[in-house]
Amino acid sequence: MEGSLSAIGYGLSTIGPGIGIGILVGKTNESIARQPEVAGRLTTNMFIGAALAEALGLLGLVAGFIL
Repeated sequence: MEGSLSAIGYGLSTIGPGIGIGILVGKTNESIARQPEVAGRLTTNMFIGAALAEALGLLGLVAGFIL
């Protein structure tokens, strides 16, 4: 079995963005339930934040495969 311990670390680095996206979506749903009139703005901000967090997760996953 060949490989590097850093590859495992990079693979585990994708857990953080997954948790972050879960918290982000949950808090956005809670905010929309409290103030439905701002749902459009909150949803847009949620998608931007989720895309940035997912990009970090994918970067960590790809770096694990490369190294």
